[in-house]
Amino acid sequence: MSAQDDRSIGFIGLGNMGSPIAANLLKAGYRLRVYNRTREKADPLVEQGAIPVSRSCEAAAENGIVFTMVADDAGLEQIALADPAFTERLKGGVHVSLSTISPETARRLDEHHRERGVIYLSSPVIGRPDRAAAAALFILLAGPSPAKTTVEPLLRRIGQRIFDLGEQPWLSNAAKLAVNFNILAAVECMAESFTLAEKHGIAREKMAELLSETLFGGVVYKGYGEYVARHRYEPAGFRVKLGWKDLRLVLDLAAEGEVPMPVGSLLRDRLLAALAKGRADMDWSAIALGCSEDAGLAGSRT
Repeated sequence: MSAQDDRSIGFIGLGNMGSPIAANLLKAGYRLRVYNRTREKADPLVEQGAIPVSRSCEAAAENGIVFTMVADDAGLEQIALADPAFTERLKGGVHVSLSTISPETARRLDEHHRERGVIYLSSPVIGRPDRAAAAALFILLAGPSPAKTTVEPLLRRIGQRIFDLGEQPWLSNAAKLAVNFNILAAVECMAESFTLAEKHGIAREKMAELLSETLFGGVVYKGYGEYVARHRYEPAGFRVKLGWKDLRLVLDLAAEGEVPMPVGSLLRDRLLAALAKGRADMDWSAIALGCSEDAGLAGSRT
């Protein structure tokens, strides 16, 4: 599929991640119909040539492709399960969900779509808004192979690499939850390490540099390391309340598979404490403040 093809493409959900992803598709020459509950968020994309629609189902068309990037399971269910017009309009087409949702919801969506002649693909992404804007996301793709072949040219316009997780859509959601668990666990480890060093007179920034430029080079230790070292959690790339949602999904999946996750239990308490302290809209790496506070340090710095 090329940018010159006539296949209809819709995009639903224009938040911090959805907007830059949709913008990259527009830059690549694709024609998009876009929807967001807050209509004004579509305005910058409309200025770039997108066509706004007034209802989410109007982003769909027969034999077309619709991307969704919404915050949680409930939002996606409202769009793709509760409204029969969505699959009716998309008959013969493909729904690509970029959201981090539970494997159980992905299974329900897959079954619901197949019964109505629509193919469902789970395609959660790894990366923050800046990586989305740079078309440098990592994409975890799962679902029927013919549909994956159809959407891959579009996915290459928004990401740097596609990981094929197989034929069952829910597998990519399980993999994404496992990845998010690792990110959060790394933040906790950095927070504890930096706090230990700080209590003994070593600058947090120096520890971040030491770790990220020796044995722990990589996006998480370089990017989140700076946030944790300087206690800079605003503006949020991924909010605490969304991290809380994802961690609960991780623990639900662990319970389903009878997988003990002791670190997951610790992270649950860190996130819950952050929520209780009014940090829901800070970056999810703000769990590091709890580690500083437990050690008797004043955590908040700019």
